[in-house]
Amino acid sequence: MKTSSLKLIALASAAAVLQLTSCVSTEREVSTSTVDPRSTYTPPPAGSRTRVSSKTVLNTVSVTHAFSRADTKDNFILQLRGPRVLTAQAHLIVTSSTGDTLRHEVLPARALIGEKSLLDPQASTVRAQEIAILEGMNNFFADGRFSQPAVPAGAAQPAEMDTKTWAALREDANTVGFDYMGAGGAERRIAYARKLGKAVVINQ
Repeated sequence: MKTSSLKLIALASAAAVLQLTSCVSTEREVSTSTVDPRSTYTPPPAGSRTRVSSKTVLNTVSVTHAFSRADTKDNFILQLRGPRVLTAQAHLIVTSSTGDTLRHEVLPARALIGEKSLLDPQASTVRAQEIAILEGMNNFFADGRFSQPAVPAGAAQPAEMDTKTWAALREDANTVGFDYMGAGGAERRIAYARKLGKAVVINQ
């Protein structure tokens, strides 16, 4: 009887250890997962019956460029989301090398149409406008749109910017600016105020 009782106790202890080991392994697998929870949607293949929505990713362009730090490059991403190119929303996302989101702005797809295309009478068709939007995406992160310093000498302080932020930008000659066309056709420049630890918009 004593031998049987000892065997039962040993089996129960082994089962408990095995269950605990399994739980620890599961927690470790979750904590070291390499799957990015922010990973983007992959468009379905042509001919599939998968429905598109406002979250469907139609096109993505990206570059890396110095921004928040001088010794590393951040990620500049422009992603077109929506059921159709012409009515989609363009998401401008800037993330640091460590994955932190520094800037996320949503623009109408039509804001990507260049001035030259807008003046072209042949670019009035839906297809022509869609092509112009995709071309605008390809040129969105052109090298000429990045500048350093972000605030040139002698520049006047924008009325909508507070003195503290303006001083932080002016004092850092290594600040990088990025120019783009915002909603409503207004040209914008974003820069990262390292002293304040945040991205700011400098309206032109």
